[in-house]
Amino acid sequence: MKQLIKILFVAPVLLIAGACDNGFEEMNVNPNASVSVIPEYLFTNAQLSAVNVNYVGGAYLTIGQSMQHFATYKEVPAAGDKYFNFTYSTGTWNAYSGAVIQLSQVIDKVSSNPLDVNKLAVARIWKAYLFHRLTDLYGDIPYADAAKALLDKNYSPVYDTQESIYSDLLNDLTTAIGSFDPAQPTFGNSDLIYGGDITKWKKFAYSLMLRLGMRLTQVNPGKAEEWVKKAIAGGVITADADRALIAYVDGSQTASRNFIAAGLLSVDYVTPGGDNVEGGKFAKTLIDHLKNTSDPRLNVISIVWVQNGSSFVADTATALQQGMPNAAYNSLPANFNTFSEPNPATILKYNAPLIVMAPAEMHLLLAEASLRGWYDGATPEASYTAAVASAMHQWALFGSGGVISESRITKYLANNPYLGGSFQDQMKQIQTQKWVSLFLEDEYEIFSNWRRTGYPALQPTNYPGNLTGGKIPTRFVIPDSELLYNAENYYSAVDRQGGTNNLSSTVWWDVD
Repeated sequence: MKQLIKILFVAPVLLIAGACDNGFEEMNVNPNASVSVIPEYLFTNAQLSAVNVNYVGGAYLTIGQSMQHFATYKEVPAAGDKYFNFTYSTGTWNAYSGAVIQLSQVIDKVSSNPLDVNKLAVARIWKAYLFHRLTDLYGDIPYADAAKALLDKNYSPVYDTQESIYSDLLNDLTTAIGSFDPAQPTFGNSDLIYGGDITKWKKFAYSLMLRLGMRLTQVNPGKAEEWVKKAIAGGVITADADRALIAYVDGSQTASRNFIAAGLLSVDYVTPGGDNVEGGKFAKTLIDHLKNTSDPRLNVISIVWVQNGSSFVADTATALQQGMPNAAYNSLPANFNTFSEPNPATILKYNAPLIVMAPAEMHLLLAEASLRGWYDGATPEASYTAAVASAMHQWALFGSGGVISESRITKYLANNPYLGGSFQDQMKQIQTQKWVSLFLEDEYEIFSNWRRTGYPALQPTNYPGNLTGGKIPTRFVIPDSELLYNAENYYSAVDRQGGTNNLSSTVWWDVD
């Protein structure tokens, strides 16, 4: 009797439980979330994530100031101005939780379908672009084990040596280039840079190969020559029509806005006149160089706010432009409003394009290759001249305020001809031009090229209490979080890189 009562009691409960469970799994699924990887959507996100990670902290406050494009009077944000506050450089590590994972998922998904060979090739090229930037900033980093936490439960990735990473990146570019198949589908419009044009992606890959190959000139000249020649033979970006760029749009969707404009406006250049958040202006080194060489790009990138009654007017007149000295102040200078800052009609436009890689850089790399005897397709002077013209032409992409006339370009080249001279004289002119031409386009590449070549010859600051002993920072700092979650591999990497994890340590290829 007791057993029957128990059955009679439990049965309705089970029926109720079954009824409650009916459809529960479907109800517990977020209808707005994707339950599987859609490679097209994720690749779009990976492109955006890879280029805009930590722009303000990394490219603007750390590199932009240390390369003396920008300056600040304040101490807290002076990662590159007074060599303070290394934490600004750690934010770029967040690429691991964004673009690295996204690309890994894309590659895993498209690798299983032979018809997706073009998608796989482009994803591998973009992975090389992402990781070359990370390893150039931090040196030895997680690479082969990166993004394996989700599938393999690997929460302690090994740090690969930068030498091995470079070898893999260059080989991966070669494999990707050789795997393209014009008969198979591409990412199409999900590819924000080239819209799935595999011919242009090949040029991008060879251009990245040229950049990486030239990075080896001090640490392994033989390998540098081998890869530089291979890249040039393959065909790099030399025509303006082939430049790699991402078009942004202005509107209510902040993710669609140019992140450089959005970043600069959010911290320093919102309101004309008065103080700003990070105390930033253009640096004296940059403005003086542009003025001394009568560079027409000065009037494109730089303005001074001039008061007109109760309002301010952005004035691009050359005579008014002056940069703020790096590490000169620790409180608001009385003449702060007289210093130059980014032009709202070009740099600060939300719909300004992002130039990812352009002919100007490639022509300057070809000039160096010719100087080294690795390229006979053009003289260093011819490549240099082509680089200057292309670099000035691309500012027209920013609107009418960026148009530089052919007569002004011709006049600039007449006043600043390629001088020739010794190897170092020519290197100085080539690399200093790169420091100007890649401004805004790629501060990360400017930083790497300066470390490799020593040009331009920047005068370090030596502000009291700085973290480098008056030395310009040469490497980003790996975040302290790695000590908590991956200490053994972290210490192994630090030991290989001189035993220190600070702004003065160096990466593998930076031997001088």
